[in-house]
Amino acid sequence: MAETRPQHQAQYRGWLYKWTNYLRGYQKRWFVLQNGLLSYYRNQAEMAHTCRGTINLANAFIHTEDSNTIVISNSGSSTYYLKATSEVERQKWVTALELAKAEAVKMQDTESDEEDQPQPDKNELQNTVKLLGSKLEDMTTCNDLIAKHGSALQRALSELESMEILTNSEHGSKAKVINERATMFRITSNAMINACTEYLDVAQSQTKRLQKLFDYEHEQRMKLEDMVEQLAKEQVSLEVQAKKSLHLQKNGKEKGSTGSDEDDFYDALDYRADEFEVALPHEIMTHRRMLSDTSEDSHIILDDRSSNGSDTEQDGQEARGSTVATVVKSTHKRNPSQESIKRTESIDSASSMTQKRFRRPLIPPRPSYSLNLWSIMKNCIGKELSKIPMPVNFNEPLSMLQRLSEDFEYSRCLDRAAESEDSAEQLAYLAAFTISSYSTTTNRSTKPFNPLLGETYECDRMDDYGWKSIAEQVSHHPPMASQHCEGRGWETWQEFTMTSKFRGAYLQIIPLGISHAKFTKSGNHYTWRKVTTTVHNIIVGKLWVDNHGEMDIINHKNGDKCHLKFSTYSYFSRDIPRKVTGVITTKEGDAKWVLTGTWDKKMEGAKILHVDESNKGKPVFETGPHFTLWEKKPLPPGAEKMYFFTRLALELNEPEEGVAPTDCRIRPDQRLMEDGKWDEANKYKVQLEDKQRAARKKRELEAEEAKKKGEDFPPYTPTWFVRKTDSATGNPIHMYNGQYWDCKQKQDWSRCPEIYI
Repeated sequence: MAETRPQHQAQYRGWLYKWTNYLRGYQKRWFVLQNGLLSYYRNQAEMAHTCRGTINLANAFIHTEDSNTIVISNSGSSTYYLKATSEVERQKWVTALELAKAEAVKMQDTESDEEDQPQPDKNELQNTVKLLGSKLEDMTTCNDLIAKHGSALQRALSELESMEILTNSEHGSKAKVINERATMFRITSNAMINACTEYLDVAQSQTKRLQKLFDYEHEQRMKLEDMVEQLAKEQVSLEVQAKKSLHLQKNGKEKGSTGSDEDDFYDALDYRADEFEVALPHEIMTHRRMLSDTSEDSHIILDDRSSNGSDTEQDGQEARGSTVATVVKSTHKRNPSQESIKRTESIDSASSMTQKRFRRPLIPPRPSYSLNLWSIMKNCIGKELSKIPMPVNFNEPLSMLQRLSEDFEYSRCLDRAAESEDSAEQLAYLAAFTISSYSTTTNRSTKPFNPLLGETYECDRMDDYGWKSIAEQVSHHPPMASQHCEGRGWETWQEFTMTSKFRGAYLQIIPLGISHAKFTKSGNHYTWRKVTTTVHNIIVGKLWVDNHGEMDIINHKNGDKCHLKFSTYSYFSRDIPRKVTGVITTKEGDAKWVLTGTWDKKMEGAKILHVDESNKGKPVFETGPHFTLWEKKPLPPGAEKMYFFTRLALELNEPEEGVAPTDCRIRPDQRLMEDGKWDEANKYKVQLEDKQRAARKKRELEAEEAKKKGEDFPPYTPTWFVRKTDSATGNPIHMYNGQYWDCKQKQDWSRCPEIYI
């Protein structure tokens, strides 16, 4: 069975049963725990060539459900359900996993501390070279003296040997000269030896630092060479494609001519009112284009194609996540339905009944500070974004907690969804809401402030938007924020954590947490994951942002699902930029709605009225009129001077009385940055980060002391959120404890930690 190793190595291996899918249940797999990573294979023979999955224990949560079952969740990105053959074996695995996790966390913190240390300064290197040079000059001087006195000694000895007859007096004088020469030679030799010793000591003390600097510069040079080579290849490719495009234009080659789509390039087509593409789940259908334009109804042509089963849960999710495009033709006018207009008017009238508070319409303009971008970013290639010490010059005067609240700028979509009696229509409005949160990223290339552990943000907009939210940073390693928001007939909550990749030319942000929405009237509970955001042209060119990937919004009450596809932007693509397509299906796979639009402008939806299956097994869907689900509002005047903030973003950091002392509006470095005092803001930012780092090390020391005494050390506990098991997904999540607004009404902030200076 299990094969054990010394505990200090945190290694373990053996058989366990892993839950794969609902049809197969638990399957026997071979697991290997090593270097903080838990990997599994079908059998021992696969260890040499095929790994079926790996989870990093540094960011994982480990808990048990019963006497034999172990659940390992990695910040919501993946979850392993494992089953041991006995309770004793389960306890051995849990012990090994906890030890490995502790080792991985310690290793991660050590790497973080090393990353915080500055790289060797080149001025220090020059001083070292000068010191070695002076020591070398001393050695050269000693060497010249040794040669001089050595020659004199040799000359005296030669004269002594050549003299055939010596008197006693002459012999005594020559012996005295020889002794003096030998003494001088001995003195200079000792000086030479001492100089060589000093040089050797200095060289040995600086060798490690010089080697580290050399390796670092060599690595950076190799990365730059690879980057330049990649840029050169892309430039050559673009030139070839541009020549082909010009050649096609000169020859008058039309779009419908024969030829390979991969070799032909066209200008981006305008968005036509009678044609769009819809992303459909792989298990439902694939696609083909419709050639006839004579139909007066909307159609979707579908091809049946079954998906292959997956051995593992993770592989199965990837297989189910693949999407295809289906062309839809429509001659209906795209006017909003009267029912939708009535709902909008009722919501507007309800919100106008509440007295609105005056809020600021602008913030101080962003000052112009010169900054050597490459001098900072070159040290960050390949590192985790949350661990990179960055000046406020790259930031915007908002915290990540405030950016989460900014998602609710178009909360009207949730209000309309709450009033919808049809679950598919409700899902359509919810999908529009999830897409609307990306519209603020079009021109926003700056990063928000990383929240401190225990930092909070409340946003009470009941007077105008009809919702209020509370967010808190609940974890430092890994960085994790939790948020709860309640509005008119709905509530949402999420646990936001992410991973990032910086590769020089682009920065990629991959969210890992799960978002939830629940509607009071229908009782429907939905979950979804956010898609990937990529910032391009970090080094050269104008920064631009793209959101891409696939999103599944699942109704856990009746099984309805909305599958959305955020298409990756491509200069040579014939699709409209920033396109989003989707389809809403029932639990049985019947399509009910189609969605189309862009994440930066608007989304439209159409209800499927009829399904025609007479087309040789390929169903044809007839849709009703298309109407707008969501449309982006224009930016306020002068937004380009105010970080391209929307109207809501301008109001988020406005000072407010009566908030918690941990609220990010009180954070000094963020406030100084908004006021344009960036130098002072950078000083405060360093002080706050040092204070947080010292508090973390203090907790670690206390935990080690408690462990030595055999006592349990309680982990960090958030103020307004409590860690529970999510009933919908089965993953651990921080849930709102429902106490913040009561404490605010009483102005009782005694439980809040002191995190600011």
